[in-house]
Amino acid sequence: MNIQPYWRLMRLDKPIGTFLLLWPTLWALWLASNGKPDWVTVIVFVLGVILMRAAGCVINDIADRNIDCHVKRTQNRPLAQKQISVRNAVMVCGILLMLSASLFIFLTPYTRWQALIAVTLALIYPWMKRYTHLPQCVLAAAFNWAIVMVYAQIQGSVSAAGFYLFILGFIWTVLYDTQYGMVDRDDDVRIGVKSTAILFGRQDVLILNSMHVLLLLGWIAMGIYAQYQLGYYVLILFSGLLAYQQYRLYRTRQEVDCFRAFKQNFWYGLVIFVAILFR
Repeated sequence: MNIQPYWRLMRLDKPIGTFLLLWPTLWALWLASNGKPDWVTVIVFVLGVILMRAAGCVINDIADRNIDCHVKRTQNRPLAQKQISVRNAVMVCGILLMLSASLFIFLTPYTRWQALIAVTLALIYPWMKRYTHLPQCVLAAAFNWAIVMVYAQIQGSVSAAGFYLFILGFIWTVLYDTQYGMVDRDDDVRIGVKSTAILFGRQDVLILNSMHVLLLLGWIAMGIYAQYQLGYYVLILFSGLLAYQQYRLYRTRQEVDCFRAFKQNFWYGLVIFVAILFR
């Protein structure tokens, strides 16, 4: 059996999405534990991120199999090309979800309930682009719900600091997924798919810039409130330079530049994580 289509179905050939889900999880693990996370908890959450991201991609491709073939960026996906049957894709998704569920034994009862919310968000996200111009908001909730789970697991409840971090992660996800949506905007308009990239229209660059500024101020405010060290602020300012580099790309609104801006969010998330380590 040729496993390459299944590898691509789970996006294991494109780890950028896994890292974009992983960075907020790592932020939360280090902040909720005051810099001393239990390594079993770290491993459980990292495995959960990898498995759920793969499952989410399979769910998305099952839902979009009749749409992806009309979009330049996605037309070569395995289900769009009928390289994998829908039945086999459902089986792969089921296996990934069962593996994810096996991690429940390491979670507290409260965290398990939060995990069920995360799964629900992953299940409904692919359908949102048919009904609302804000599917990126559902994705942002799904991608950052791990923050809620981490605080529930480590602290027993979700503190104000946890919700604050969730909001910052939410804004960041909407921002980079709008950049991603700008790549497909013309195709999405043609086939009737909705996104924030379409909703923002010619105000897209202004809105993305405003979100970058809001994030920068949000990270600085968090540092001031928690009395972080100088190294934290140096790295946060560096993240601002990364944001400016993204702006120089997505302001062209060219597909290739918007995609490059999206991919640079790997480095943004990494820098924020290092800043948290240096706090």
